[in-house]
Amino acid sequence: MNQHGIFTVAVVDDEKNIQETVSYALNKEGFRAITYSNGQEAWEAFQLKLPDCVILDIIMPMMDGLELCRKIRSMNEAMPVIFLTSKDEEFDRVLGLQIGADDYLCKPFSIRELIMRVKVLFRRASLSQTTSEPAEIMTMDGLELDLQRFIARWQNRKLDLTITEFMLLQSLIRQPGFVKTREKLMEEAYPDHTFVSDRTIDSHIKRLRKKFTVVDSAFDCIETVYGVGYRYRICE
Repeated sequence: MNQHGIFTVAVVDDEKNIQETVSYALNKEGFRAITYSNGQEAWEAFQLKLPDCVILDIIMPMMDGLELCRKIRSMNEAMPVIFLTSKDEEFDRVLGLQIGADDYLCKPFSIRELIMRVKVLFRRASLSQTTSEPAEIMTMDGLELDLQRFIARWQNRKLDLTITEFMLLQSLIRQPGFVKTREKLMEEAYPDHTFVSDRTIDSHIKRLRKKFTVVDSAFDCIETVYGVGYRYRICE
């Protein structure tokens, strides 16, 4: 966000028409859009100053979107990242979510839906910047969630979660021991009715587990109930 309170959104895509269309819509909605034609060009700029959000194509020359996303996450775990993908790139979509993207849209996509998703991610992230309000803490054995600032800790060690991962974890621990269907998790982690698929939820859960095991290799409290969904069991 700049000194005037305007969020900067980077659009990284080698298709000129997508750059122009998306940046025009973002500017019209009050954002500041900047465009890049490939991952290398964007990465060189990001090393000087990161934007507030990135809309990122996967297949690009010089540096693809997956590699750029990895590099972004090495600098910042929380910045919203949205992938733009072709419909036949399911493997790359899932890999992108595992690497650290918060959401994705398939080409051709609705500009209105893309703008809505950007707004949703900024709205979720805004509370994490709040420092003046007293913290609202949810605890579950060794797990602690700061619901105002979207900060999670396991055994007093901070977990580097995206906003979506935090929302999913919060949904699971509200009813420990109870199975949450993928549909219910979608509803609670994406309260603005953003369309996501079962596969998206699975990818986020996989990344969430991985981030727990980074700080505790024995962590196994998030269980898969095959054919139904997931549950958070109380770990002894």
